[in-house]
Amino acid sequence: MIDQEMNRAVTVQRDHIGLVTESMPVPNDHEVRVTMRRTGVCGSDTHAAAGHHPFVPLPYRPGHEVVGVISQLGARVEKWRIGDRVTVEPPLPCAAQRAIDPTLTFDDCKPCRTGRSNLCERLVFFGCGHTQGGMADEFTAPADRLYAIPDALDDDQAALIEPLSTPVHAVRLAGVQDATVAILGCGTIGLLVMAAARHAGARTIVMTDPLAEKRERAKRLGADHVLEPGPDVAVNVRAFLGESADVVFDCVAIQATVTSAVEMALKGGTVVIVGVPTGPVEVPLPIIQDQQVRIQGSATYLREDYDEATEILLAGKVSPDDVITGRYPIEQAAQAFAAASSGQHVKVLITATRS
Repeated sequence: MIDQEMNRAVTVQRDHIGLVTESMPVPNDHEVRVTMRRTGVCGSDTHAAAGHHPFVPLPYRPGHEVVGVISQLGARVEKWRIGDRVTVEPPLPCAAQRAIDPTLTFDDCKPCRTGRSNLCERLVFFGCGHTQGGMADEFTAPADRLYAIPDALDDDQAALIEPLSTPVHAVRLAGVQDATVAILGCGTIGLLVMAAARHAGARTIVMTDPLAEKRERAKRLGADHVLEPGPDVAVNVRAFLGESADVVFDCVAIQATVTSAVEMALKGGTVVIVGVPTGPVEVPLPIIQDQQVRIQGSATYLREDYDEATEILLAGKVSPDDVITGRYPIEQAAQAFAAASSGQHVKVLITATRS
């Protein structure tokens, strides 16, 4: 861009997504600057904008599901070239923070040393509390937190790498080969959990959602059975499966879904919490202990999850047409957030003005 000023979406206060003009960011020696092409509006974004996210205080600069093209290299960046198309791995663990601020001298924490950098003790998240996010004309990021996009994927497909990586990670943690699976929630994450579970060898998948349109979409995209949640949903899921669910993925994470998930998993099943809870919930601890139910948290992803998500997309097992239901230019970021919060969309994308 010739102009040295640019647009950035900022959530300044609750339910207010504004567009501000800022100076073009300049990468340091270990960073690159990226021109945004696509940015997804995530459920975490809408929760945070409404003041409901437990770990993202306001104000914040959104945009962690981002696709772009490198426009400037830091002086010590050798791997990348201007014009490379990339997405970002948003978790910024110890090493990434040292790249952003070379004056930092701390050593890697235990999770970073043991291959679990998504659980870094000092973790900062790009687009969710970090000083920058990808919902901007341009942004900078550490060079080692970029992921190369294969030429065979277009920008819309590439915009699904990050959101698909979260389900891939959850499915990998649980293990679903030849398993009976229940998925609570037929939104973006629920649908992508289904795709990841199928890819990993799940035998039978049943899904629940209160909205008929979302249930119909899940059925069309491959769920073996869909149900409306209610007082008897666990009984009905078990009746369809003919047994308890081996693994239940809770993509909603409210009291009602957690309670139902445990009931579906009795006895000996696994409940994976994929959705971001907006507050504490109660669990029936005596039953969990006595009936050997595992409750597993799932936090973001690792590089291998990006690799597998990319494989799924390259194989055509997830299509943008299946999940992307709205597109807005960055100037209409507020409208994009409103659409994503309406319950009428699956995945909403923000695009660059010049796209």
